[in-house]
Amino acid sequence: MEKKLPACPVEITLQLISDRWKVLIIRDLLDGTKRFGELKRSVGSISQKVLTSNLRAMEESGLVKRKVYAEVPPRVEYTLTDTGQSLRPILDAMHKWGTEYKKTASAF
Repeated sequence: MEKKLPACPVEITLQLISDRWKVLIIRDLLDGTKRFGELKRSVGSISQKVLTSNLRAMEESGLVKRKVYAEVPPRVEYTLTDTGQSLRPILDAMHKWGTEYKKTASAF
């Protein structure tokens, strides 16, 4: 069954990355493939359950690719898809905006 997307492109983007954790996961995967434990450490105070849930949702929406290796213990790696990589300019713009805001925020 096909998922119905909103008419507004901004709403579509927000639907995919509106969760604070998803943006941080994308930020960390922009540097390359990471294992679950590496992501958990780099993202910060995210719980294992929330990280798993977000990664599954991102995989379902085509932003993240999951690769499981047949090893003991099992090794799982996460990589951004081309669609996930295409979010780089958005995160770069957020980084630039946040840097500028940080400079002026003390004036408030």
